[in-house]
Amino acid sequence: MAIKNIFWDVDGVLANLNYAYYNFLTKHPKYASTYGNITWEQLPEVLPIVPKYGALELKTHPTLGTELDYDFCHSPEFFTNRPLYPNVIETLKELHEKGYRQFTMSATFDVETKTKFLKKLLAPVTDFLTIKCVQHGKFMHDTAKEDMLKSCFEEYGLKAEETCLVDDRIYNQYAAINVGANPVRMRCEFTTDLPEELNWIPEVKDIIDFKTWLYQHNEK
Repeated sequence: MAIKNIFWDVDGVLANLNYAYYNFLTKHPKYASTYGNITWEQLPEVLPIVPKYGALELKTHPTLGTELDYDFCHSPEFFTNRPLYPNVIETLKELHEKGYRQFTMSATFDVETKTKFLKKLLAPVTDFLTIKCVQHGKFMHDTAKEDMLKSCFEEYGLKAEETCLVDDRIYNQYAAINVGANPVRMRCEFTTDLPEELNWIPEVKDIIDFKTWLYQHNEK
């Protein structure tokens, strides 16, 4: 069945969260003395990638995970310093013109703060892009996104089989599958491979690659 609705994860898909992490670790007064000299390529050494995440995450630091995550989320100068990847605005506009309904899907510690930030970051497309933020629980791999997808299907009258979730985190692939939507994995230089049981999921390297996949998928 053709895909008509796209739910974009923000961090790692539309916006470069790794950039924010790097600047936080190397420039935050509390951590610069320890990590100020690390290279970009050393990020996975500082933040070992846990299989269920499949991408960099502050919470995976072996000893400072909770502390790093708290300080990052409460430091606006670093938290909001995550630029959009190339071609994001242009691609979202093109997909809108072709009739695709688009949403962002972001789990966060503070829904109000994240929503305000995303409205500013994505200002050129907020006339058609629906921004959705949801409070995540104690663990990043809880059912927050799964629950939000179900809620959006009901609120906007969407069919799961006509919807795809574009996300870099492995645990969110399961969220898409559990609600009957189409999962698509976004990769970057720090993402790890999918587990064997999920190796059927399409993987794309950037938003242009996704657009190519989408058009090909809908032509079948």
